[in-house]
Amino acid sequence: MATLLRMPEVAANSTHATLSAWTRQEGDTVAAGDCLAEIETDKAVVEFNSDAAGVLGRLLVQAGQEVEVGAPIAVLLAQGETAANVDALLQAAGAAAPTAAPTQQQSAAPVSAAVTSATSDAGERLRASPLARRLAAQRGIALVGLAGSGPNGRIVKIDIERAASQPAVAAPAAVAASAPSGGAGYTEVPHSNMRRTIARRLAESKSTVPHFYLSVDCRMERLLALRAEINAAASRKISVNDFIVRAVAVALREVPQANVGWTDSAMRQYQQADIAVAVSTDSGLITPIVRAADSKTLSQISQEIADLAARARAGQLRPEEYQGGSMSVSNLGMYGVGEFAAIINPPQAAILAVGASRQQPVVEGGELKVGTVMRCTLSVDHRAIDGALAAQWLAAFQRAIESPLSMLV
Repeated sequence: MATLLRMPEVAANSTHATLSAWTRQEGDTVAAGDCLAEIETDKAVVEFNSDAAGVLGRLLVQAGQEVEVGAPIAVLLAQGETAANVDALLQAAGAAAPTAAPTQQQSAAPVSAAVTSATSDAGERLRASPLARRLAAQRGIALVGLAGSGPNGRIVKIDIERAASQPAVAAPAAVAASAPSGGAGYTEVPHSNMRRTIARRLAESKSTVPHFYLSVDCRMERLLALRAEINAAASRKISVNDFIVRAVAVALREVPQANVGWTDSAMRQYQQADIAVAVSTDSGLITPIVRAADSKTLSQISQEIADLAARARAGQLRPEEYQGGSMSVSNLGMYGVGEFAAIINPPQAAILAVGASRQQPVVEGGELKVGTVMRCTLSVDHRAIDGALAAQWLAAFQRAIESPLSMLV
């Protein structure tokens, strides 16, 4: 029996999604679990898999089109069914013409801004899915001159994998767009869905959330010594950031009144410390979440962060792995940044910005010495957390960092 395949809700509360590429064509036989398409969310590219075996009878949505969640996107035929069954099914369901979501990027031939393009020397536009483009960048494969097997010659994942098995060919040099009146040349790169969402959410947060900031200097000598001792015997090396995530979780457990989020209708009181860790990717910043970090060991936290970060950069995170969270951590210390203030990610009520550990003069017992200090700045939503409560939480975090053995028990 013919079945309508509908656009899934790949992200919580989403109303539309972009079908970035079809990985199967009309007439292809598919098995249950086979990937039929790549669907782009604002954070990742998600595979759309078939729930049943059959034949892909008709594609109802063009690659690159953004459509409503729940709208029909394809028809799956049972073995032996004919194309006539497709028309009957569509007529019965009233689904012959699913409509695309209106966007500023759409023209007569709708193309999502998330489906990035390049230009060849001949002026032809190269069409590639976000996943294919990421894989090409990771493997050093030039898209120019690469034949695509997707709809309308779109380059998809399988084309990159085929190219990776062939001898490498040098790509021609990119040509910058000419600028008017003798100005400097430039190249325009269309915004991805992810970059557009980041811009919108950060602008909303900074303009609507009443931020205030508290900073604290943490002495790092004990933590660095404990880390060296652990790494000397451990099979998996623990980073300073792993300690920081654990300390944030422990501080939230000690000061549960700060483990909250703000909504217009109510205050959310979280029952566990789910720590979002900022990860930089080619498409922008994403914050995968270490769930229940207050109940996990350092090695578990370390392993989970490494796995989440790797899959975030590959665009393979599931929505539940980056949505929600109690508090975020943004660490720029590895880049040598001394201190900075981060923007809150609503509905979370706080984010901790972590700077580099540096040697500097400190006073101990009235004597001037050299100490290793890490400056951390807490950005706080004043609607959810008052100044005194934020200071109480920051003091708990400082104690955990400066007495690292206490956070391990």
